[in-house]
Amino acid sequence: MTKVNLRGLGVALITPFHDDGTIDWGALSGIIEYQVANGTDYIVALGTTAETPTLSRQEQVDVVRFIVEKVNGRIPVVKGVGGNNTAAVAEEMRCGDLTGISAFLSVTPYYNKPTQEGLYRHYHALSQVSPLPVILYNVPGRTGVNMTAETALRIARDCPNVIATKEASGDLNQIKAIIEGAPEGFQVISGDDAVTTAVIALGGVGVISVFGNAFPKEMAWLVRHALNGDAQHARQKMEADFNALFHLIFVEGNPSGVKCLLSQRGMVRNVVRLPLVPVSHGTSQLIQQELMKLKG
Repeated sequence: MTKVNLRGLGVALITPFHDDGTIDWGALSGIIEYQVANGTDYIVALGTTAETPTLSRQEQVDVVRFIVEKVNGRIPVVKGVGGNNTAAVAEEMRCGDLTGISAFLSVTPYYNKPTQEGLYRHYHALSQVSPLPVILYNVPGRTGVNMTAETALRIARDCPNVIATKEASGDLNQIKAIIEGAPEGFQVISGDDAVTTAVIALGGVGVISVFGNAFPKEMAWLVRHALNGDAQHARQKMEADFNALFHLIFVEGNPSGVKCLLSQRGMVRNVVRLPLVPVSHGTSQLIQQELMKLKG
């Protein structure tokens, strides 16, 4: 199986919409080129940030095809394939169009709240059929279940094509345990912009970022300095410049916050699909104030 280098900055792309809610392909093209030109190491298509649950099946196919064609092999593309029906996720992995896709990012099953044994069996089943490397995605704040370090490491040991985990548990002790116990070649990626440097300092390989949609060059700088052993300097600089924005873009949910940020930078319309709504006027003003500070 082809090796995938996940070291550095991955960006979970948004899906831009027109005012009528249809996909804005022109804006998506611009975002992709902006990523490639400004240091993003790989792109994640159809992640949470893409509002994937609100995209029709055909829209999902079209978005992935569009991203792959625009990237044109310049950087890897990771495809989000997850759900709470193991058989359906396995079928998508086996039968979906894999052209230009380097790996799958697969979130822990949500809503039905499996046990740790259920999580293990879910990923073991996926690993048996997946033609591409698989990245685990643990985000208990969204799914309602935390995949423990013990379970992640059990999967990593027993499933050679499971190559990494995107950890968004917010638990640095758990992340540290995974890093320290990981078999050779298994990588740990931060799933939270605000703790990127902390995770890298523990031995993580980078971040799959939301903030990078708007500031890829700055996030790439942060990640590379941290990976080069200068995590403290990187953290100090980024906390001084971007710490408030890191938190503001999540205060009313993702991707509502980052779309507000991008719209204020003139890159997309501030449109999300229900059940999401744009951030409140107050949050929008706070984001605008932080942007003005950066310009000043």
